[in-house]
Amino acid sequence: MNFEYQHLVPADFDDASRVWIYQSSRLFFISEALQIEDMLNDFVAGWNSHGAKVKGYANILFGQFVVLMADETAAGVSGCSTDSSVRLIKQIEEAFKIDLFNRQNLAFVVKEKIQTIPLAQLKYAFDNNFINADTLYFNNLVADKKAFLSQWMVPVKESWLSGKLALVGNG
Repeated sequence: MNFEYQHLVPADFDDASRVWIYQSSRLFFISEALQIEDMLNDFVAGWNSHGAKVKGYANILFGQFVVLMADETAAGVSGCSTDSSVRLIKQIEEAFKIDLFNRQNLAFVVKEKIQTIPLAQLKYAFDNNFINADTLYFNNLVADKKAFLSQWMVPVKESWLSGKLALVGNG
């Protein structure tokens, strides 16, 4: 599987553009992805903050991640406009019977596929060599475009998980 995504991110968005990543509990079916893309495009086309158009971007990456981005150089994203994006994500969850808010499921690239592991099973997965310090991890906590482009997919040893697995100083 090709895990290149940087070319899909708009070059004309400021590096400080805010990013929200929602990881699905499962891969989307193609028919679902097409419907979700329509929902995302409609949302971005009408995304406003206090009457001002938000310069927004939305996409589905790797069939499992919904990414929203807002370039706030023109119009800042207020609480109300953030709430509207959360409502959209909840609509997607309900329509397709998926979970997009579970931050306890962690995603990794294992044998060229995206595999999820519950946080509670992280140490077991590491101890049993399902993942290792060099396994790519999807760090869905990145907050801006610059971090999204450079730190979304990182080896476990370069993520916050290294502390959970006592890799600090070992990697």
